[in-house]
Amino acid sequence: MRVGILYSRIRKDEKLLLNELRDRDHEVEKIDVRKERFGLESTTANVADLDIVVDRCLSTSRSLYATRFLDSYGVPVVNSPETGDVCADKAKNSLALAEADVPTPATEVAFTKEAALEAIESFGYPCVLKPVVGSWGRLMAKIDTRDAAEAILEHKETLGHYEHKVFYVQEFVDKPGRDIRALAVDGEPIAAMTRSSDHWLTNAAKGGETESFDLDDRALELVERASDAVGGGMLGVDLMEVGGTDSGEYTVHEVNHTVEFKALDAAADVDVPAAVVDWLEAKAAAAADGADDATEVSA
Repeated sequence: MRVGILYSRIRKDEKLLLNELRDRDHEVEKIDVRKERFGLESTTANVADLDIVVDRCLSTSRSLYATRFLDSYGVPVVNSPETGDVCADKAKNSLALAEADVPTPATEVAFTKEAALEAIESFGYPCVLKPVVGSWGRLMAKIDTRDAAEAILEHKETLGHYEHKVFYVQEFVDKPGRDIRALAVDGEPIAAMTRSSDHWLTNAAKGGETESFDLDDRALELVERASDAVGGGMLGVDLMEVGGTDSGEYTVHEVNHTVEFKALDAAADVDVPAAVVDWLEAKAAAAADGADDATEVSA
């Protein structure tokens, strides 16, 4: 198999994936998006005869545009640009989950600080204000008072970028000091972990402690449904337990499309990179079969 890795920086996650691919004697083409150009009909990147391309871009904008161009050339790419478009935008993410009847926190979007303040007041305190595009828990705020709301909204309004003028307000879910990250491929979980912290943000990137977690039947169902809602692929599905650790009830607050897995690999008993490559091999084979079938039909 000849695999392209679309990247802007090689982190531990990418190293784990590269090592597993090379251990299986797959040929790897590393594609640094900072150095390539993408035209309407071709690219400077060496994508000829690639069986599949894996998007590992750090930058959301680079990820969305590069995968869209690769898809237009007929190069199989995971995750698809359609899935990336939904997952990269928290508002689109929430809409997709709600439309699929996946339980997700109550959310409102406003476009002025006055309307956003009304949304915050309607939720009551505390509530959460998030950037519509972002990761690793950055620029998220738990708002406890009206004074804090007014100050943060004023700050966001003066930042300038249009995305800061989209005020994404969400109810505060009183989770039991942890949330759950499941890594799934086309809705099938590879492994899951809890991320625990005394802080309200429990992301591993924020220092949350990780521990392997066994998904129960309800969580398995929600992971599959959330994956389907955003278009499938290799995804990080984030769940929060509602009503305590023994309630068996969850809300899905986010689905991530360029998912990191180094913390999960360290926490889980599963060989995560090996399971990911198993899936990539199956996806590449399915894409090749589809191309062969199309060729036979056209012939």
